[in-house]
Amino acid sequence: MQSGKISFFKMSLFRFAALPSLHRKILIGSVLLFGAAFMLPQNQQLLSQRIPVELDIDALISQSTPTPVINTLLDKPRFEKVIVKGDTLSGLFEQGGVDQQTMYRVLEADLNVLALDTLQPGNEIQFWLDEADKLEKLTLYFSAARQVTYSRFDDGSFNVNEVNIEGIWRNRSVAGEINGSFYLSAQKMGLNAAQIQRVESLLKEKLNFARDLRAGDKFSVLINDQYIDGVATGSSDILGVTIDRGRSSINAYQFTDGNFYDEQGRSLARAFQRIPLQRNYRISSRFNPHRHHPVTGRTSPHNGTDFATPIGTKVIAPGDGIVSLVTDHRFAGKYVVIEHGNKYRTRYLHLSKSLVHKGQRVSRGQVIALSGNTGRITGPHLHYEFHINGRAVDPMKAKIPMANQLSKKQMGAFEQLVRVRKMMMGQV
Repeated sequence: MQSGKISFFKMSLFRFAALPSLHRKILIGSVLLFGAAFMLPQNQQLLSQRIPVELDIDALISQSTPTPVINTLLDKPRFEKVIVKGDTLSGLFEQGGVDQQTMYRVLEADLNVLALDTLQPGNEIQFWLDEADKLEKLTLYFSAARQVTYSRFDDGSFNVNEVNIEGIWRNRSVAGEINGSFYLSAQKMGLNAAQIQRVESLLKEKLNFARDLRAGDKFSVLINDQYIDGVATGSSDILGVTIDRGRSSINAYQFTDGNFYDEQGRSLARAFQRIPLQRNYRISSRFNPHRHHPVTGRTSPHNGTDFATPIGTKVIAPGDGIVSLVTDHRFAGKYVVIEHGNKYRTRYLHLSKSLVHKGQRVSRGQVIALSGNTGRITGPHLHYEFHINGRAVDPMKAKIPMANQLSKKQMGAFEQLVRVRKMMMGQV
């Protein structure tokens, strides 16, 4: 057997030697290639290395688990609407698919901010409902600077969150001549109704707009407008007013305390008084923005000061202003709101009777209402709120304009401020 193998080997060598030279070279090359391939790493070694593969992302996403429907639903409101004239609160909730009982729970939460009563045409309301058609969230969009959101707790009650964005304020000057009434002349130059009313209110003690102005008299108004992301929000503030009547000039400039003074530092509006009552009454509940509910333990701010007044006690305006709201609330009862310029606002809740109407101008000390026992309260009292720049403050401690004339120390800063504003108004 061994001899057979040797003979076969010899015979193979003989046949190899007999091959042409080119064929021998090809055969030797093939053997060498086969040997090299045999010596390479096995498959398991090659598989351990990373090999770039192009993935079909769209196909992979389409095969993944879908997002739960409820999350998708809550990403956008179920119902939203821009308020138009004639809309009612109950009608809006009905259109949004929200029952009356839930509306009352939202109204109860609204007692801390009283925002639902202030909805105007052009504002927007949005309802978020869950899969069971229960109200999950409600948002009121007043402007880019102010939104109010009501969110449902597990027990069915609602939390309220008010967002006020400061934005950027830019000055602009509006000037013109009297041609007809001041109202029409100012409107022609770009002032809106609220701004014109504000100017007239500021100067009412010094000027009768219907009788004292003549054709050719000049006026200049410095306005501060609010912008958010480059878009005007509609909120503005008057910084300075000048009316030139030829030989005489009337002016008013807002100081850092929010009050207005003429060039000599004399106040054009009578100062605020601390309490909106003709005499002192016991305080039954003080301002407390961090008050905790005794049962739920949640923070439920008390944004005002309660005075223990008998039903029918006269309530007076603490300063000059314009009545912006007279209404009746399920929980706040009958209440009145007065705007004292753009910076200050006062509220009076649980009244038995209002003695003013919306749009009416009131003066410091004027009787505006009678205290009462309306709304959800345990006994008769007056709930009084004082707001500065849209935020409730303690009226017993807040710094409010109390002086009738600036001090010598304040006059230096005021005179410098007047010089700058005159330049902006083209008065220098």
